[in-house]
Amino acid sequence: MNESGKTPEIAVPETRGVRRTIEMTWTILAPFVGLGVVVCIFLIYEAYARPDSTFLSSGRMTLIAKQTTIVGVGALGMTMIIISGGIDLSAGSLLALTAVVLAVSLKAGLDPVLCVLLVLASGAFCGLINALLITGLGLVPFIVTLGTMLAFRGAAEIISNNKKVAFNDAPAWLATLLRPPPPGSYQLVCTGVWIVLALALVVAITLRWSVFGRYVFALGSNEATARLCGINVPRVKLAVYSLGGLFMAVAGIFSFNNLGRQGSPTTGVGLELEIIAAVVIGGGSLNGGRGSILGSLLGALTMTTLDSGCSYAGVSNAIQKVLVGAIIILAVAVDQFVHRRKT
Repeated sequence: MNESGKTPEIAVPETRGVRRTIEMTWTILAPFVGLGVVVCIFLIYEAYARPDSTFLSSGRMTLIAKQTTIVGVGALGMTMIIISGGIDLSAGSLLALTAVVLAVSLKAGLDPVLCVLLVLASGAFCGLINALLITGLGLVPFIVTLGTMLAFRGAAEIISNNKKVAFNDAPAWLATLLRPPPPGSYQLVCTGVWIVLALALVVAITLRWSVFGRYVFALGSNEATARLCGINVPRVKLAVYSLGGLFMAVAGIFSFNNLGRQGSPTTGVGLELEIIAAVVIGGGSLNGGRGSILGSLLGALTMTTLDSGCSYAGVSNAIQKVLVGAIIILAVAVDQFVHRRKT
């Protein structure tokens, strides 16, 4: 106390705002850092082990962009699901199912436009099934989507008679979505990349500036509080999972292109883990309430760059799986560490 008997005011530095600024900056920069680290590793390998070969050649970069389309478009839907506090383990099986639906419907002689609409509706419907089971039965998303992962895969096997379904007469606009543009073209990359970027822009704007986007973040931050604030939680979940299924249907169309105009019931096995890893690497939190579209796309690009780099370095497929598993564990561990510090 001072002479007047009053306790003097102590000037406390405003560290909370500075800390928040640092955390936000790191959240934005972390996906770029992760991608940069992966690229640098293979550039160093190139310099010491393969100086006669170029890792970042135009052909490899085109291939990486093409491969990123499938993981990237799946990550758009998964980002919304994870931000809302959910998860979807059925994504890979849903990709296989929608790719098979596309191939079978084309082979049946339906109009290609109608086939695409049928595929998109199938994806959205499967996502809706996930949401109805979660909200209607009160089950956790992990269990529900684990079950539908097997169910959707089985449905793909039934529809395709457990074999690849090929249709070589698909129209050019549908069969060349992942085909590299001709040299010197203004398009620069395949059409699929532009489709993913356009969808990413729409989703980013929706999450950032729409009422629905605020509801999604609120739901993932605290579902009980969101319910008390008057948010229709089941309706938001229905919309989120349906959109997630819709984006996986687009990924199924890309898969049909990637397999040479084929739908295979065995494709997409383990793809859901790559998509989830892309979202988490991009700054998404498995606890919900945090994530960004830009970060998820960078995470998807990191995963496909790692895959391409391992092939470039001659790393076996088994070792690649170990690396992906380690990355997923590390990303989740970092996410949990950040979450504990905030709480």
